[in-house]
Amino acid sequence: MITGIVVALPEELVTLTSKRIGKGHCVLIGDKILVACAGMGPANAAAAAELLIAKGATQIISWGCAAALEPSVKPGDLALAECLLAADNEEITVSADWLDHARSVLAGAFTDSRGQAVLHVGLLTESTHVVASSETKPLLHSLTGALALDMESCSAAKVAQKHGLPFLAIRAIADPADMGLPQAVVYATNTDGEVAIGKLLGYLTRHPAQLPGLIKLGIYFSRAKRTLKQAAGLLDSIAEFNCPPASRQAS
Repeated sequence: MITGIVVALPEELVTLTSKRIGKGHCVLIGDKILVACAGMGPANAAAAAELLIAKGATQIISWGCAAALEPSVKPGDLALAECLLAADNEEITVSADWLDHARSVLAGAFTDSRGQAVLHVGLLTESTHVVASSETKPLLHSLTGALALDMESCSAAKVAQKHGLPFLAIRAIADPADMGLPQAVVYATNTDGEVAIGKLLGYLTRHPAQLPGLIKLGIYFSRAKRTLKQAAGLLDSIAEFNCPPASRQAS
């Protein structure tokens, strides 16, 4: 089995490898693990998943950060998708056998004892754009019941489903359910999810009240990255699982 991992942003990519991977490209980071740097958003994720499969991937993981919708899900927690809900309301299930295996591998590392990060398993929903408002998250939670949302997992899952390949989404929580993104970040982020530092600093100069929210987001994002690095240490064990033929369907 060759595992292909879709990662949207360079900041998420560094939790897996020190190799520099350009957007739209993939490299081997192990004997049987391929990683593609997708860029932000559904279309980029779908293209990255197709690239990984063309290069020989036989199972797909969506890897990175997510925004919490469930209030009990905290920054730094880890979420495994049991099911995915696309923006068009299509429901996509993951490989049950692979999910059970991943959960058993990760459960010992993520526990609520001594303040450590918690492992959650549940519904992950899709957003086709950056959700910046804290008022939008409770609405999405009431409509979907989802643990969290991201912009890439559903489209990567659809590609895996099309090819009849197993799929997992492994996501660390960055911003909590009651937090919106600082407008400074929204202003300075381009369509690929990259933050232009010059634009960010210029915006902060004009709107210094944004600084506390930006610092808080940075702290939360650092927690999420630490969680992903911890999960990455178990990635070989997760990837080594061989899905039986009867389970090699994403729905």
